Amino acid sequence: MNQDAGDGVLLDDAMNDDAIPLRGGVLAVDRAVEQEFEARLVESSTLAFRVAYAVLRQRQDAEDVAQEAFVKAYRNFAHLRDRERFRAWLVRIAWRLALDRRRGDRRRAAREDARDAPPAGAGIDADLVARERAALLWNAIDALPEKLRVAIVLANIEGYDVEEVARLLGLPVGTVKSRLFLARRKLKERLQWMQTNRAGR
Repeated sequence: MNQDAGDGVLLDDAMNDDAIPLRGGVLAVDRAVEQEFEARLVESSTLAFRVAYAVLRQRQDAEDVAQEAFVKAYRNFAHLRDRERFRAWLVRIAWRLALDRRRGDRRRAAREDARDAPPAGAGIDADLVARERAALLWNAIDALPEKLRVAIVLANIEGYDVEEVARLLGLPVGTVKSRLFLARRKLKERLQWMQTNRAGR
């Protein structure tokens, strides 16, 4: 399978490479299932990349995570009960993998920052302030329940309207509206608490 998913995401031969040893094993997927997977992936791969990019904000990292999500989805596709929910399922896989990647990057960055910290009294530049604000926002988003996180990223970061989010996730419009309302309220409360907590230190 060698399909261009758009936005620079290339579904290279990694999945075919993985498929070769599976064909004779317990997890073998017949050709009809493979074809269905390919068709559904073409419809959903760009969204998976965009969700990963919304989390990581680095194109190469997002492409790597999207590719990893495609391979993981391929390996487990035969066990997916409701294949009409494939897009939402793939988005959740990409979301979790992107969060894992970002947490790992943060740990490495924290170690580097501790090693290269400037002397006390050094001025804080505008970029540092902006990064701190972005970090606060993403920490608040990370604290949301998964179903609220996906909805808020698609609507408020990716810019999809409510009807588009509902279609992408296979949910009623009313459910998406409810999730967005709850997500925004929780984000507001969380950010207020975080800012108050920081100010009180």
